[in-house]
Amino acid sequence: MMAPHIVLKGVRKSFGPKQVLNGLDLEVGKGRSLVVIGGSGTGKSVMLKCILGILKPEAGEITVAGEDVIGLKGEARDQYLSRFGMLFQGAALFDSLSVWENVAFGLTQGRGMARAEARDKAIEKLGHVGLSADVGNLHPAELSGGMQKRVGLARAIAADPEIIFFDEPTTGLDPIMADVINNLIVDCVKRLGATTISITHDMASARKIADDIAMIHKGQIIWRGEANKVNSSGNAYVDQFIHGRAEGPIQMDVLKA
Repeated sequence: MMAPHIVLKGVRKSFGPKQVLNGLDLEVGKGRSLVVIGGSGTGKSVMLKCILGILKPEAGEITVAGEDVIGLKGEARDQYLSRFGMLFQGAALFDSLSVWENVAFGLTQGRGMARAEARDKAIEKLGHVGLSADVGNLHPAELSGGMQKRVGLARAIAADPEIIFFDEPTTGLDPIMADVINNLIVDCVKRLGATTISITHDMASARKIADDIAMIHKGQIIWRGEANKVNSSGNAYVDQFIHGRAEGPIQMDVLKA
């Protein structure tokens, strides 16, 4: 049995009196695609930020490829972050840069790659997400939401990362474009052999891109299994979430009139 690539044990993170991660345990196998589902405010984004080192947990362990990664500083932290690619929720492109400069940003700024080489690499990655070379000279404002998301995906894979995080990859897209993005994610991840963690509310997306699905509730993983088992999880919280039912153990804080 191969050792897991990413391991979180007993991770706790709070903001003032609010406990967001409450002893969270999670493992992701090398080359596996894990999708974490759960409602807003359950700790999905905080979990990713703790793995990236943007936030430091108060307790627990986080290891990547067997290495303790909490509290890395300086060059060790830079080297650690260079192993990641990230597709942000709103694509998060730089308006003042051309498309190819956005895709190549981590190569030119983070790795000091020459512009000509970085441009060639960016055009290659745009091709992988179905965009032609001439799109590289446009600016983000000239692109549709779906095209911006593709550019964000091209940037996430530009440096051939070992690990990729996808933050709500289909938010704001119509169902057809969402499916296009899901297919591109599956294709790009397979090509790279990357380990991936995605967070999403979109169950169609989760089913398409996941090998495994985990559900987070009140800062803990309450169910985890293969994606094809999610419909028969036997867990009332999972069942309520995947069917989008108001009635169930997950209670929304709604003010009653």
